[in-house]
Amino acid sequence: MTHYHESAKEITNELANTLQNVNDEEVALLMKEISRADKVFFVGVGRVLLSLKSIAKRLAHLGVNTYVVGQITEPAITDKDLLIVGSGSGETAFPLIIAKKAKQHNARVAHVGANPESSMREFSDVFVRIPVSTKLNRPNEIPSIQPMTSLFEQSLLVLGDTLALMMIKEQDIDMKNLWEYHANLE
Repeated sequence: MTHYHESAKEITNELANTLQNVNDEEVALLMKEISRADKVFFVGVGRVLLSLKSIAKRLAHLGVNTYVVGQITEPAITDKDLLIVGSGSGETAFPLIIAKKAKQHNARVAHVGANPESSMREFSDVFVRIPVSTKLNRPNEIPSIQPMTSLFEQSLLVLGDTLALMMIKEQDIDMKNLWEYHANLE
């Protein structure tokens, strides 16, 4: 019988290894794009979208105007805005279509993914690589014992929380004050 702690340690080791291999300069460029944008939009599909929704919520707690593409209150994107695309392969059809439309409206596009040579590259102003195994099996990917692309989705979520912590430190935000942005109709 496999023990919980053994499996949890394998997952957390993979996650730590992955996050240590994300490029600081790429993350700094993404931070700059977020800070200068009026609105930050997020697009992805499946479990990636779930991670992106969590990131959007956390950044909203920090005062960033965030929207998930397709939500009922989504405003128009403009040349003052940023679209963050989550796609490990960079080949997922819906995010590609949305990135192309964002560029047609002169918005900036940031792609967080695993494949630097993807079709998304044509539309991206910023790329942050999470160097994990994808369905493409490219060289220099960090392998995972987890099913499918779990390591990418986990890494994306923790990258988002890392960005939030970096913003808190840079802006010297008092974390006790963040509760005023938390949902209060619960």
